[in-house]
Amino acid sequence: MTLPATGRIAIYTEPNAPFQVQDYPIRPPMANEALVKVSMSTICRSDIHSYQGHRPSPCPGLLGHEIVGKIVALGEGITHDMRGDPISVGERITWSEFFIPGDNYFSEVLDLPQKSHGVEKYGHMAATTLPHHHGGFAEYCYVLPKSWILKLPDAISDTEATPINCGVATMVAVTEAANIRLGSTVVIQGLGLLGLYGAALAKSRGAKYVIGLDVNPKRREHSKRFGVDMAFDPSTPQPDLLKQINALCQPEGADTVIEVCGVAEALPLGLEMVRVGGTYVIAGLVSPGANVTLDANRLVKKMITLKGVHNYHPRHLIEALDFVMKNKAFYPFSELVDGQYSLDDVTQAMSDASSQRVLRAAIVP
Repeated sequence: MTLPATGRIAIYTEPNAPFQVQDYPIRPPMANEALVKVSMSTICRSDIHSYQGHRPSPCPGLLGHEIVGKIVALGEGITHDMRGDPISVGERITWSEFFIPGDNYFSEVLDLPQKSHGVEKYGHMAATTLPHHHGGFAEYCYVLPKSWILKLPDAISDTEATPINCGVATMVAVTEAANIRLGSTVVIQGLGLLGLYGAALAKSRGAKYVIGLDVNPKRREHSKRFGVDMAFDPSTPQPDLLKQINALCQPEGADTVIEVCGVAEALPLGLEMVRVGGTYVIAGLVSPGANVTLDANRLVKKMITLKGVHNYHPRHLIEALDFVMKNKAFYPFSELVDGQYSLDDVTQAMSDASSQRVLRAAIVP
């Protein structure tokens, strides 16, 4: 196949400024690289944080890390995906949202490759950094060395598959860390895409009752289609809210509370909702400056296990795909990507996503 000389990229020039579509050169993939024609890339909350200037991101830059696409060229050394299945030109894939330029202690000893020194994330690099095409808001994307590639079955749609390599895999890691057991009661703070997948995953792990919290009434209602048994407005006066939650989580609170709302001020409420000896997992506070005052005495006296989860282990990517394939007949995952935009309309897509006019906006180059 003859490769194009250039490919279009929607460039992030500065916070809150319109995206500018520009052409950048395309070269054949080098060893252990693949070149992919992007089919779809969805807007993650971290993309919104970068665009709004809440987290450091290079400019001019390229955003987008939830990506699905078809292979157009393979470099030497790329023959199989992370399962060991053979891959070839024309096949549809997703891949880890991060790659590791070199091996180190975090990857080799702690088995935390996602926290390795020098780890890079797709959609978080300067557009001038070679090979330019390393994010989803573009026609093409290079899958770079030390990424984890996963071939997609024909039975999964782009809308079902695109969030897998970030949102879904992250929630697999979160619900694993949450110590959910058969019969557990779980409270989820935030009912965006992460919270909805979290509810479905919690049920699959044996949760008896899942309670959701969100200020958006449409999200609260929608959540009941994804395993949430009861949803409340967290702005309800705290004594009334705790009374309602404790009535559902006998005898005195939830076994597990999961924060994916991205609001630091929600943490004190989370500590009150979890039972003595329970687990509180924080996963939504991904931007710097998420400061909040907590009563550490409550944490100690209630003997709460407090965990932070950021990104995921590559094995969670396989688990995420398998979970969606197994459960997509029961939950309407395809509906979670509810807005599609061209590469020329990324600015509008970002506006709609940040204002919650859509749950998950998708860029279709």
